[in-house]
Amino acid sequence: MNIIFDIAGLRKKIPNPVATLGMFDGVHLGHQKVIECVNHFAAEKQGESVVITFDRHPKSITENRPASFITSLNHRLSLLERLGVDNAVVLGFDQKLAQMAAGDFIKEIMVERLGVKCVVLGFNCRFGKNREGNSALVNTLAAQYGFEVHGCPPVAYKEQVISSTAIRQAILDGDLEKAAGMLGRPVSIIGTVVKKAGRGRILGYPTANLNLHHEVRPPRGVYGTRAYWSGQWHPALTNIGMRPTFAKEAPVSESETMEIEVHIVSFQENLYGCDLEVQFLFKIRNEMSFETAEELKAQIKKDEDALLKGMPDV
Repeated sequence: MNIIFDIAGLRKKIPNPVATLGMFDGVHLGHQKVIECVNHFAAEKQGESVVITFDRHPKSITENRPASFITSLNHRLSLLERLGVDNAVVLGFDQKLAQMAAGDFIKEIMVERLGVKCVVLGFNCRFGKNREGNSALVNTLAAQYGFEVHGCPPVAYKEQVISSTAIRQAILDGDLEKAAGMLGRPVSIIGTVVKKAGRGRILGYPTANLNLHHEVRPPRGVYGTRAYWSGQWHPALTNIGMRPTFAKEAPVSESETMEIEVHIVSFQENLYGCDLEVQFLFKIRNEMSFETAEELKAQIKKDEDALLKGMPDV
C-alpha cells in the first residue's frame, strides 16, 4: 500500500482514483464494507482505491480532549493494507482543516488534488466544518464536478449498528466477544516495546512492555493472547495491571502506572523499540497480589497452561 502524507500533485500519481473518506477507527465490519466497495469500483474502472484519513482524531482538535483510539495511525494503516487498499492519504488534522468547509474539501482536495473519479461513503459519513458534509452534499457536488457517488448501508451485529463508539465501550468494559463481533476479528493492540525493570526475565518469564500510543485496552487482568512477529502468530500471556506484587507505594493514578506486559511463549528475540501487535482471545483471571515471587511464578505457570489449553487452532 502506498502511504501519502504530501497531497500535492496527487492527480498525477494515482490513475482513476476511487476514494472514501473517514477516520476508520478500528477498521470494523462497517468500515470493511465501505472499503470492499471502494476496491470493487476501483477494479471496475481500472483505477486504484484511495482511503483518505487523518493523523489524529478530529475531536482531539474540535473538542480539545485527549485522544482515545481503538487503533492508532500505524495500526489503522496496517489493517487497511491487509484489506487490499492501494493508497492511503493521511491528512494532518489541525485547526485549518477543522475550519475548512465541506464543499471546499471536496473541491480542493478530492477534485483538484486527487482528481477523484468515484466516491464511496459510509451511511453516516460527516466531514468539514461543523460536520456539514454528508452524502446529500457530495451527490450535489458530484454532478457539478463530474464524479460518481455510491453509498454503503450500515452493518449490524446482533441488531446493533456497528460503530467505533460501541466498540470502544465494549473493549473498556471487557466484553471481548461483542467487540470482536463488531470488528470482525479479535480485539487487538499495537504498541512499541519499551524497556522496564526486567523483573519478568528474572522470574523466568520475560515480557515485552508496550507503549500503546493512546489505544484503548481491556480492563486489568491476565489474558490469553497471541502476538504477531516475523509473519507468525505466537501464543502469549498478556498482563494489564499495576504490578501489585512489586509495587512499594500506592499509585498516583492508574494512567501513570498501568503496564501492559506480554510474555510470548518459547520466544527469545530482542524486541526493544519494535512495534508488536497483540490479539486478545480470552480472559484468564483478574489481577492478583502475591506475597512472594515464588507464588507469582507458580501462578504464571498455571496461566501459561490455561493459555495453551485455550488457544484456538489457527
